Amino acid sequence: MNRILIAEDDASIANLIRTVLVDAGYRCTWAPDGEQAADLLEKESFDLALLDIMLPGVNGYDLLEYCKSLEVPVIFLTALGGVEDRVRGLRSGAEDYLPKPFALPELLARVETVLRRCGKAERLLTLEPDIEIDPAARIVRKNGSPVALTAKEFDLLLLFAQNRNIVLCRDRIYERVWNEEYLGDSRTVDLHIQRMRKKLGLEDRLTAVYKVGYRLEG
Repeated sequence: MNRILIAEDDASIANLIRTVLVDAGYRCTWAPDGEQAADLLEKESFDLALLDIMLPGVNGYDLLEYCKSLEVPVIFLTALGGVEDRVRGLRSGAEDYLPKPFALPELLARVETVLRRCGKAERLLTLEPDIEIDPAARIVRKNGSPVALTAKEFDLLLLFAQNRNIVLCRDRIYERVWNEEYLGDSRTVDLHIQRMRKKLGLEDRLTAVYKVGYRLEG
């Protein structure tokens, strides 16, 4: 599971980012200022850092230099949205630059892209004893043979594989996979999950939680 550092002095923004990334299967640590972010980078190992530029204490550019020395890729998330700001950030060595306000699905897509580009994305996920998931290639194998899943079925499987033993509510599932607001119609979610788990023989492991959602056990 990839580990991501969020250096952001606005707690509400940080919590929103963390919720979205945790739902997507990432482990996140929050630092409310630059000094705490630097301490965390020194003590722990991270696959990616999301940095605000205008941080109290140590600013984002100084943290970027520290991240580069540790080979931790950086995405700037900042209110500085001018062309000159973006050019400076990218030329300084950030892998990406996303001005505020930003759409959370776009942030998630950029995180996934940077992790892949920097060789830090998880290579394979396994569901014992016989299912193997390749997130980058979007291939699923059961007992070594490919299983044909639709795009939504694959996204559902990946979501559950990244959140094993956790109950996922239907609204979260729908918003995460369909990237749209959930309006209370569970038939779309239920139908896709039923088809996916039947193809993979997960009927006994991917179970419905009454009036809540679904949980993948193991």
